[in-house]
Amino acid sequence: MIDLDNKTSLEINIDVLEAIAESITDREIELIITDNEEIKELNRVHRNIDKDTDVLSFPYESMPMCPLGSIVISSSHVEDKAKELNHKESDELALLFIHGLLHLLGFDHEVDDGEMREKEAKLITEFNLPKSLIIRTQG
Repeated sequence: MIDLDNKTSLEINIDVLEAIAESITDREIELIITDNEEIKELNRVHRNIDKDTDVLSFPYESMPMCPLGSIVISSSHVEDKAKELNHKESDELALLFIHGLLHLLGFDHEVDDGEMREKEAKLITEFNLPKSLIIRTQG
């Protein structure tokens, strides 16, 4: 279900990410783990924002048997935020994966009435992840 392209030395527990994905979609997902330089370039080209970021989502057109889309995550952001918030890198990766996956599914916290954050909170609880994503995305 997840087509992983890890371009970094970050260790990935694909089983947890697969379980998260399978809990809300049956479509394939491309997951790319990269460095800040590449994610900054993607952010600049696709969003006209010239800075690095933690996670980007690129939904594919809805066609039969087509993957849902691509999620790109910065390994540096995973490492830094896990250290800052004193939790495991695998947990931080899962939190960012959830955020990116919900964007692929059409959720948008910038314009919705809290539906995305509510779905994030449910998944975070279901998979016993740290609550830091909920706290830092409120407001």
